[in-house]
Amino acid sequence: MCGRAKLTTPGDEIARAFGLDDVPLLEPRYNVAPTQPIAAVRPSARAEGRVLHELRWGLIPYWAKDARIGVSCINARVETVTTKSHFKEPFRSRRCLVVADGFYEWQRQGKTKRPHHIHAATGGVFAFAGLWDRWVSSEGEVVESCAIVTTAAQGEIRTLHDRMPVFVAPEDHAAWLSTDTPTPDLEAILAKPPPSLSLDPVSTYVNKADNEGPDCLRPEGATNLTLDFGPH
Repeated sequence: MCGRAKLTTPGDEIARAFGLDDVPLLEPRYNVAPTQPIAAVRPSARAEGRVLHELRWGLIPYWAKDARIGVSCINARVETVTTKSHFKEPFRSRRCLVVADGFYEWQRQGKTKRPHHIHAATGGVFAFAGLWDRWVSSEGEVVESCAIVTTAAQGEIRTLHDRMPVFVAPEDHAAWLSTDTPTPDLEAILAKPPPSLSLDPVSTYVNKADNEGPDCLRPEGATNLTLDFGPH
């Protein structure tokens, strides 16, 4: 599961990390929730160029009759991404890199859920494997949306949730975005271990999707735990 994300990295750093054509103008977001805009990198019209767009989080297939289907399509399971009707065509030809520098998961403790901020141990921005689609309503409204590919949780993240997002390493960005990449190579990218991650307990302020700002990261409880998943 990946149900909340964070992106506060300055635009110039994002542009360098992803080789963007232009520096994006983004407001810092500490609590990105499904149905809200989330940053995603896609190829541009320029040869080998890349552009950052804000897509609605929750993929609406082009064939959908109602946009509400996107609420149940915020994540695409790696085990079924090539076969499920919602995702198999985007997987073949409409892949993107969802940009974040953190995400949240919750650990159930009795009747409460304790939020944790998960981020790269060395800091900085990273990419989730993403899929996107373009939907047109009966009134002509065009909505571009996306989903984040998830896999079985690893390491201590399993104490929070049984799923986690799939990370795309910088050396794999071009292959993930290219429509020429063979399916076996894409599956190999999805099977790679994540980067080293840190897991920090934070305030329940982040629990409410409408809450924004640095208070979402207010420390609470034990110090952070670093998770190293091996070679990557």
